[in-house]
Amino acid sequence: MRSTAISSLKKNRLALFSKAFLAASISIGSAPTASMADDGDWAQWRGPARDGIAAEQNLLKSWPEGGPKLAWKYESAGLGYSSSAVSNGRLYTMGQRGADTLAICLDAKTGKELWGQRIGPGTQSNDYFTGWGGGPRSTPTVDGAHAYFLSDLGDLACLNVADGSVVWSKNLIKDFGGGIPQWGYSESVLIDGDNLICTPGGKTFLVGLNKKTGEKVYESKGFEDASQYVSIMKTNVGQTPIYITAAKSGMVAFDAKTGEHQFTSPTTGNETAVIPTPIIVGDQVYHSSAYKAGNTLVKLSSQGGKVTADEIYHFDKESMENHHGGYVLNEGTIYGFTSALRGAWVAQDLKTGNILWNHKTGKTRSGSIAMADGMLYCYDDSEGVCYLVAPSRDGWQEKGSVKLPSEWSGDRQRGAIWAHPVIAGQKLIIRDQDLIYAFDIAR
Repeated sequence: MRSTAISSLKKNRLALFSKAFLAASISIGSAPTASMADDGDWAQWRGPARDGIAAEQNLLKSWPEGGPKLAWKYESAGLGYSSSAVSNGRLYTMGQRGADTLAICLDAKTGKELWGQRIGPGTQSNDYFTGWGGGPRSTPTVDGAHAYFLSDLGDLACLNVADGSVVWSKNLIKDFGGGIPQWGYSESVLIDGDNLICTPGGKTFLVGLNKKTGEKVYESKGFEDASQYVSIMKTNVGQTPIYITAAKSGMVAFDAKTGEHQFTSPTTGNETAVIPTPIIVGDQVYHSSAYKAGNTLVKLSSQGGKVTADEIYHFDKESMENHHGGYVLNEGTIYGFTSALRGAWVAQDLKTGNILWNHKTGKTRSGSIAMADGMLYCYDDSEGVCYLVAPSRDGWQEKGSVKLPSEWSGDRQRGAIWAHPVIAGQKLIIRDQDLIYAFDIAR
C-alpha cells in the first residue's frame, strides 16, 4: 500500500499471490503492515479511489433467490452511520456504545471483534440537532500501520491498527476553531502523502495535519464557511494539485500545497445540508446535492497557477438530486438515487445531464450505491434491501437482492439505514446501526 490512501489498483494477476501470502504469514492478532496490501481492500470512504468503485474481485453476476449466503454477523457496532473500511484482513468502523464513541476493529473474514478503542464522548441530545439520532457518521481511513477516525463531535484520532492504541488525537473545535455541523461531523478524512486533510469549518475551513503527529501543517486561506458533510477529493489541474469539497456556498477548491482558495462553484450549494462526494473525470467534476440544489458538471482549467471552474450544465428540476447515498460513474453514465422524481434510482448521461431512466423500489426515501466487477449494489434505506443491478442505459436490470436478516430494533426516526455498502474481500458488507452483516459474493 502506498503512503497515501489514494492508491492505484494493482494488477489483477497479483491477487492470488497476495491472498496466499497473507494466509501464510498473518497469525491471529498480529499487526498487518503496509507491504501486505490486498487487492480486495476498501481502505477508506467509497473505496480505493473514493469514487464508490471496488477493486476487481471475481464476484457473482447474479444472486440466487433469497440472496447470497451470510458469512457472518456482528451485533455490537453501536449507534451511528459509519460504514466500514477493510484493509489487510481487518474491518474498521465506528459506533456509539452508551456514553462513549468507539473505534472498532473486526476480523474481516469472521466478524470477530479484535479491539475497541474509545476516541471521545458519545453524542448527547444538546450537542447538535440529533433528530435522526446520534453516533459517528464518518468512515475510517486506513493507511499502513495506522487508521484515522473522526467522530460526529469532532474528535479526531490516529490509532495503531495492531491493537487500537492511540498515537495522537485532536478535536476540530478546540484545536482548530471549527464548529459542529447541524447533524454532526460526517466527512471521512483524506490521507495525502504525509498529510491528513479535513474541514473543521469557519475561518479554518480546511486544514492539513501531519499524519504522524497531528500537528497543523497549513490551513486554507481566502475562504470562510461552515463545515458540511462532504469528503474531500484531490486532483491535478495542469501543474496545480487541488482539493475539492463543498460547503453551503457550493463546491469549493483549494491549492493542495498552500491552502489558497481557488474557486467556488455555487450551483450545488444549499442552506440545509451538502453531503455527497464529488466525482472527478479528467478535467471535469460532477457534483449533486439535495434540497432542490440538483446537479452540475464543471470543467477545470488553470492559468498562472489559478484554477477556475466553468459550468457545463446544471439541472435542478426532475433530475439527480442526491441526498447522501452517493453516485457512481460507469461508461459515461451516472447511477444513484434522487430525491426528485418522487424518490427513485436513476441513470443520468454524464455528458449531457439527461436522465435516461428512473426506477422505484418500495418505500425507499434514499439509497446508497457502490459498484464492483461491473455491477451496481443499490442499498435502500427503508426496508434494508440491497439490490444487485447490471448497469444499463436502457433501464433497471435487477440480478438479485438480499434483505437484512434482521433489522435494528430501535426507533427508525432515531437511526435510519444510511451506512453505505462496502464490497471487499469478496464480501458485501452492509450495516444497520448496531448490526453489520457480511455476505459471501465470490463467484
